[in-house]
Amino acid sequence: MKLPSIVYQDGIRKGTQVKFGGLNHNLGAGDGELWDMRNLTSDYYPLLASRGKRRLFRTLTKGNGLFSWDALAWADGTKFFYGGIERGSVEDSEKTFCALGAYLIILPDKKYYNTLTGEFGSLESEWAGTSLTFTNGKLFEEEAEANTIQCAGVDWSAYFKAGDAVTISGCTKHTENNKTPVIREIDGDKMYFYEYAFTLDGDKGETPYTESGNMTVRRTVPMLRYICENENRLWGCDDTTIYASKLGDPFNWNVYEGLDTDSYAVDTGSAGKFTGCVSFLGYPIFFKEDHIYKVYGSLPSNFEIMGSATLGVADGSGRSLAIAGETLFYLSRAGIMVYSGGIPQPIGSAFGMDRFKNAVGGSDGLKYYVSMTGPDGELLYVYDTQKGLWHTEDATKARYFARFGGNLFLLNDQGEVWIAGNVQNAPESTEEETVAWSAEFGDFTENDPNKKGVSKLQLRMELEEGAEVQVYLKFDGGEWLKVDEKLCEAKKRSYYLPIVPRRGDHYRLKLEGKGAFRLYSLTREYYSGSELKSTQGRN
Repeated sequence: MKLPSIVYQDGIRKGTQVKFGGLNHNLGAGDGELWDMRNLTSDYYPLLASRGKRRLFRTLTKGNGLFSWDALAWADGTKFFYGGIERGSVEDSEKTFCALGAYLIILPDKKYYNTLTGEFGSLESEWAGTSLTFTNGKLFEEEAEANTIQCAGVDWSAYFKAGDAVTISGCTKHTENNKTPVIREIDGDKMYFYEYAFTLDGDKGETPYTESGNMTVRRTVPMLRYICENENRLWGCDDTTIYASKLGDPFNWNVYEGLDTDSYAVDTGSAGKFTGCVSFLGYPIFFKEDHIYKVYGSLPSNFEIMGSATLGVADGSGRSLAIAGETLFYLSRAGIMVYSGGIPQPIGSAFGMDRFKNAVGGSDGLKYYVSMTGPDGELLYVYDTQKGLWHTEDATKARYFARFGGNLFLLNDQGEVWIAGNVQNAPESTEEETVAWSAEFGDFTENDPNKKGVSKLQLRMELEEGAEVQVYLKFDGGEWLKVDEKLCEAKKRSYYLPIVPRRGDHYRLKLEGKGAFRLYSLTREYYSGSELKSTQGRN
């Protein structure tokens, strides 16, 4: 009897990957997903590619801050620069910047720079003396009573201006004159306020008198930890209180006259301290670690603070707030969040169980860049809002970001100011040397619980001049093994890499190299074995 012939098969199968996503640092990462990486980008997705070269704009002696307005501004030690020119002196400390019209605000120094006039000075002003006369005067060219302070020989216009709210202190005879009225007019050594602003001597309170002692007249600004601009006002906060400046006036935070232009202040009364603030979608928004507060209204008379108990900005990560793709990003205690005005949503699942702190964020408009400290130290991560992918760049410790002229500038802990991302019309700068990169894939199991081996790899890749790539394999958590020699031919082609047959439960693939590359496809030739036990890497 003739038996049917046996169909012989070698059992070799192929798996081809042409779509390479972003980071997936989870134990359940599937075949072909990236467990770890350095200096890769989503720019060429679905290809796997190295990031573009950064450009070194300048190196500061001690970088204490970076900001952009009509030009780049930075603090280098005790010097403040705007547009590349030194404009004034500041304290040697980390800065928080904000801008209102032509005024660029520098905290915690409480300094300002006027970008139109070039004036540099202090937001606060103080006069101190040993005597101050309270008397009658005038107001709008009419005689007025109990509305004037005078000090012979003092030019008050050198200290204050009309409209300033000034705090008078040191009065002992009539302590009720220790108050914060608003200046109406200044005339040499006299300042005029509203009528009957002060208490004078005499039965009718109309007799001028002089206070002696340690007298001060001051215009003050709150000690703000965070600050932003919204609808022609500066908004800021200390640990517990939210403040708003007078409309269009960064110098005045204590004007309370019942007008639409008044200053504003409110204490939220909740536990914890504020950890950040930002202007987003037309609202000033303030954060604590477990609360978000949004300010509604357009006038002090109808300002309303609405709070929600939800994940806010983590303490120490106030500078992680940045807007990319019209969405607000920040680091919370639970990870990176996205906020569109409602309930924030987590977007850091790609990091697995890793937790981060001390984040600093920035945006080029569509990508969110964030430097933060995690289990592997300080790393710079990038989230592409269009493609929904995370990529890891390198160990750059960014302290400030600023977007200017279509480019994203970052100031690192070494005082270097780099232009990152897709550089456009770069100012005079030096291009980075060759970029070293790596891509480590997660466990390949080929959807098979049995033992399996890989016999060949085929990579369709494009390398630029001077670039090189080394391929590694690892079986069952063993040592990394080199696969063939380095690939370095500068053109687009396929590389066919034979592998000494090995068998294991799973294997990993890693690419390391330097210079620009793009991986179009990855093909694995593998075979399936049995469920029997085997030693690590056994044939």
